[in-house]
Amino acid sequence: MPMLSANRGLKDYLKFIGPGTVITIVGFIIAYQFVAPAPPRHIRMATGSSDGAYYHFGRSYSGILSEYGVRLELIKTAGSVDNLKLLGKNESKVDVAFVQGGIQLADQSPGLNSLGSLYYEPLWVFHRQGISINRLSDIRGRRIDVGREGSGTKVLVMQLLTLNGVSEQNTVIISQGGKKAADLLLAGELDAAFFVTAHHSPVIREVLYSEKIQLMNWHRAAAYAARLHYLSVLKLPASAIDFVENIPSANTTLLAPTSQLVARTEFHAALIDLILQAATETHQAGGLFEKTGEFPAPKYLDFKLNKEARRFYKSGPPFLRRFLPFWVASFIDRTKVMLVPLVALFFPLFKIMPLVYRWRFRSKIYRWYRKLAQVDPELRKDVMTPQLEKYLSRLDRIEAQVCQTTVPLSFSNELYHLRLHIDMLRNKLVKTSREIQS
Repeated sequence: MPMLSANRGLKDYLKFIGPGTVITIVGFIIAYQFVAPAPPRHIRMATGSSDGAYYHFGRSYSGILSEYGVRLELIKTAGSVDNLKLLGKNESKVDVAFVQGGIQLADQSPGLNSLGSLYYEPLWVFHRQGISINRLSDIRGRRIDVGREGSGTKVLVMQLLTLNGVSEQNTVIISQGGKKAADLLLAGELDAAFFVTAHHSPVIREVLYSEKIQLMNWHRAAAYAARLHYLSVLKLPASAIDFVENIPSANTTLLAPTSQLVARTEFHAALIDLILQAATETHQAGGLFEKTGEFPAPKYLDFKLNKEARRFYKSGPPFLRRFLPFWVASFIDRTKVMLVPLVALFFPLFKIMPLVYRWRFRSKIYRWYRKLAQVDPELRKDVMTPQLEKYLSRLDRIEAQVCQTTVPLSFSNELYHLRLHIDMLRNKLVKTSREIQS
């Protein structure tokens, strides 16, 4: 009887499917080498002084990112210049920073990208009451504060003062900035002070509400903006800060660069989406000078816009992030390269393997038909008579070997058909033999 085995069929099937599985696993291993690393759970952001807007917004970002399991460490600095220096130093491990627009050219920092601008940063010029300052040239010979060393405020102010012929040779220039500069101005130890920050900064509000201090109106703002393209002209309406106290008391024109987010070029793509989402939640409502939805935006940039940031502004968060938790979506997005071996190897191999499997076992059966053809009396009439007994013996040996052939149960039909054909051929041989003898 032919040997039929369910276990044998499973073993043979595994023997065929095994190589395909191994090849696919090797493909996965190779593809895994190209999987991007997971986003870090701890990033560092350079902000500014604790009394500035950068630090205030950094705290807002930190709270939003913590909801996604990412810790944002805020690094206090003197300002934008220091922030750029930290971004350029590998040992500082600062990943992203707030930077005031216009303080540095992109070709001076090739390892940095912009993630977008965030809001207008007005340039406030305050001076003591009783001093007539209508133009920056009127400051010549006065005692002024231009912002602390390492801040974007000082870089911008010194550019503007240079255009007006004001220098350390003809004016007393100090660099305290922030709360210290405000205190000196309020105490009468300064004639004027410059600040670049948002209107809701505690320092700005303190000086605005002082009766001893007056806010300068930029009469030539359009000319400055035409000369320095990173500056915008802003209009501060009377009473816009406080209706009750009528602050400011008159319509005022201001100049303003924009604040922007700058990151290292190797900053993780998934975190770019996350930090821009935090920026959107923080800034999209607009403010005194910004329209709702105007910021964050891919404009007023000093650095090349990061490609992931460009995609974010064009189409919003990635598709998976809209429906899945951040870390799940990030994992799927990083491992999508693993689909390459699945599509290129797994599917073709496992489509071909069953065909090869069937061909192998059918070939074990069909090869006997070639031997049967050699003893078929209808095909071998010319030599059949003298070889009749020999062919019967050969047919018996073929049948004995067929009975020893092992095939899975699923191929039993072909095997039994083979045995029927052997019996039919034997009957032919016996009939032929009887005809010869008669």
